[in-house]
Amino acid sequence: MKNSDMPAKEKSNNDNSVVSPAANAAVELKDFFIDSLKDIYWAENALVSALPNMAQNATSPLLASAIREHLEVTKNQVVRLESVFELLGEKAEGKKCEAMAGLLKEGDSILEETVPGPVRDAGIIAASQKIEHYEIATYGTLCAFAKTLGENDAAKLLSQTLAEEKEADMILSDAAYSSINFKAADNLSDQALTN
Repeated sequence: MKNSDMPAKEKSNNDNSVVSPAANAAVELKDFFIDSLKDIYWAENALVSALPNMAQNATSPLLASAIREHLEVTKNQVVRLESVFELLGEKAEGKKCEAMAGLLKEGDSILEETVPGPVRDAGIIAASQKIEHYEIATYGTLCAFAKTLGENDAAKLLSQTLAEEKEADMILSDAAYSSINFKAADNLSDQALTN
């Protein structure tokens, strides 16, 4: 496909030109920090809505329990983000996070593309870990921004959430390696024997 045949949005991402900033583009690091907080605030609230469906579709009791527990952690993270906004003298408001929206859409696709059982559970773990890795990257960056800006109280709160996201990722890895991935692999072997 020639560059001239691409939609305008794709053109700006695929050629080597400098992208012109939007009218409301961040000028200072603090502006970008607050904008990033709005993204993750939207993302965490979207997760509060999405996690019950993931738990409902998990067939492993261990996985379903881990997701339900993380739902409660996520609700607390939303409250913690509201405290960060308050510390900064800002209103807690979300701005649609395109990255999280895409990850959640992919999670929904995995549910549609798998039958209930160990393979779906493995898919739920894969989707969940992509989300955790996004959150780990985001909270790590937000912690660095807060420290750079001298917002030490905000940095402490964000660091607490970062630690929780890392723990959630380890719990998902443990669930995958303790049994779920092996059951999914055995499921394939069982199907091969019946065909």
